[in-house]
Amino acid sequence: MAGLTHIDDDGAAHMVDVGDKAVTRREAVATGHIAMSDEALGAIRAGAVKKGDVLAVARVAGIMAAKRTSDLVPLCHPLPITRVSLNLLPENNGITAVATVATDGKTGVEMEALTAVSVALLTVYDMAKAIDKAMTINDIRVIEKRGGRSGDWRAA
Repeated sequence: MAGLTHIDDDGAAHMVDVGDKAVTRREAVATGHIAMSDEALGAIRAGAVKKGDVLAVARVAGIMAAKRTSDLVPLCHPLPITRVSLNLLPENNGITAVATVATDGKTGVEMEALTAVSVALLTVYDMAKAIDKAMTINDIRVIEKRGGRSGDWRAA
């Protein structure tokens, strides 16, 4: 299967060999959104959710998840992450998460940024589901990456 780096000539999945790649500064930014009722958003903003400070717990959960991505996603390389920042931004119809992950390594951190956003939003859902079980998580995607062999990229 030409072009798929995680598939060998026989079609079997394998971990990509990055041994010959140069160590460079790499960074990725991912985003996602959880839509919710006005009641749930108001309770989160007011700090009135019974389980505690939703945004603080979700931020820590996302950071921890980024650091554990290779344990969660098969074939991901364990990386020496140098920075994870996670912003949770309350908006009119929910909360947007934006994660930035950086490393000095041989492969990128897009998966780590996506994992941070995903777990942060799952944590928001878990903590606020007693108020709104119909929350929806959507639009999780990489919006920017810097460094590495393929260079910089930004979503349109």
